[in-house]
Amino acid sequence: MADPYLRLRRATPGVALGLGLLVFLLLPIAALGLASSPGELWAALAHPLVMPALALSARTTAVTLAIVIVTGTPLAWMLARARGPWARVIETAVELPIVIPPAVMGIALLLAFGRQGLLGGLGVALPFTTTAVIVAQVVVAAPFYVQSVAAGFRGVDDDLLLVARTLGASPRQAFLRVAVPLCLPAIVNGAALCWARALGEFGATLLFAGSLPGRTQTMPLAIHAALEADVRVATAVALVLALLAFVTLLAARAARRWLVWPSPARAGAER
Repeated sequence: MADPYLRLRRATPGVALGLGLLVFLLLPIAALGLASSPGELWAALAHPLVMPALALSARTTAVTLAIVIVTGTPLAWMLARARGPWARVIETAVELPIVIPPAVMGIALLLAFGRQGLLGGLGVALPFTTTAVIVAQVVVAAPFYVQSVAAGFRGVDDDLLLVARTLGASPRQAFLRVAVPLCLPAIVNGAALCWARALGEFGATLLFAGSLPGRTQTMPLAIHAALEADVRVATAVALVLALLAFVTLLAARAARRWLVWPSPARAGAER
């Protein structure tokens, strides 16, 4: 048996590097949390920029999440079950908005939906509207949901679907009553990632929808606008966004623990 102290000494450099990265990641968040007192935070929330931006972000991200869940779940199922080179091409296309810079995506949206864009001749003119905010959020946030849910669907046992079909279930019923319930933890995780990404979207929204207070100015855009007038307000709004993201992660983790179905072996042990 290897000496445990020897294993510890060998692991120390790697542990130190990992802890160093952890500190590096948490340091900006800690600085943000220490930058505002509770009084300054409440005062900043009363700023005229904040509540309209918060309300707009809440509305648009809720609509975005609903659109992504309704349309992204079937797409994730298709990607999980499809085979062959075309499936990989489609999967790569879905992931493309993740790696494209947000500013580039904003320009691409203008070229697609602007008055002089590909769909401009059809009377479609979305830029600088609330709908444009939702479109930008869907484009940048949907891939996170689809990736997570597709990974969950790949873990669904084919035999369970086969049993459902032999018991008379249609393909749609097998999908809704077997695959979706088994994939609920992945759906919750994907929904949390999608909502958090939509809430924090900045670049594509700024170029495609602008920053019109009460109409297209979401929370990240309000931070950008507040930086020009009052850094304390910008810091407080940024802290609110960070807290929302943190609460979202905690809620998603708690929901996944409740939704994980016990394995047959675990279920037998519990009996």
